[in-house]
Amino acid sequence: MLFQYEAELDAFLEFLIWRFSIWVDKPTPGIALMNLRYRDDRAMETRGKVRTGLEGPGLTVAQKIWYCVAAVGGQYVWARLQSFSAFRRWGDSEQRTFARRAWMVIQRIEGLYKAASFGNLLIFLFTGRYRNLIERALRARLVYGSPNMNRSVSFEYMNRQLVWNEFSEMLLLLLPLLNSSSVRKFLHPADKSSSSTEDDTTCPICLASPTIPFLAVPCRHRYCYYCLRTRCAAVPLFRCSRCSEPVTAMQQQGGANNLIPKK
Repeated sequence: MLFQYEAELDAFLEFLIWRFSIWVDKPTPGIALMNLRYRDDRAMETRGKVRTGLEGPGLTVAQKIWYCVAAVGGQYVWARLQSFSAFRRWGDSEQRTFARRAWMVIQRIEGLYKAASFGNLLIFLFTGRYRNLIERALRARLVYGSPNMNRSVSFEYMNRQLVWNEFSEMLLLLLPLLNSSSVRKFLHPADKSSSSTEDDTTCPICLASPTIPFLAVPCRHRYCYYCLRTRCAAVPLFRCSRCSEPVTAMQQQGGANNLIPKK
């Protein structure tokens, strides 16, 4: 249901952002951190030279409404048009029908919009005015809100986030390479003299009496079938948990000709 009404939800969220920021002449949290506000650049053309960049009135009611129509309504209509054309397979029509021509028009408009947005980006990087096409069409420019502002921003949260991110990536890289039994045996090698005194009637992996007993070859120690089978499949160089001898195959206890290879 959420996927079906994704366009409506996005439009509603964008409308809420517009309603509680641009409509009431308040900046969004990101714009407030940069000490910026919207100014009507059309009113500044008649005033001549600007001294500090702080002068000028905010957006008019018409500019606010057109901003909502273009940013919220335009984005919603375009998203719905694209999803409808894709669902109806307008682009799959072999003949040049109305659907095929409409699909080509949609693709051409999208290409022109992307090209215009890229050109606006280059102009914005050069002049510092109008971040997108909507702001350029409405002459709504971001300027400083106040002459003095404390710009000290704490990066403690960001540093903590970066540390945890790198630490988690390191764990995800190292954990698959480690095996608990291999590390345990490397740190505490098994003593063959004491292994003879251990209870050979239980499985050394699950410490229970084997329901389907199998023997590790060549050491002939007894295991559960599933314990031994899964351990041999998971560890290519699996060693016996009792004597640390490499296991090359497995054989059912009491059977003479049912030797099962390790792989």
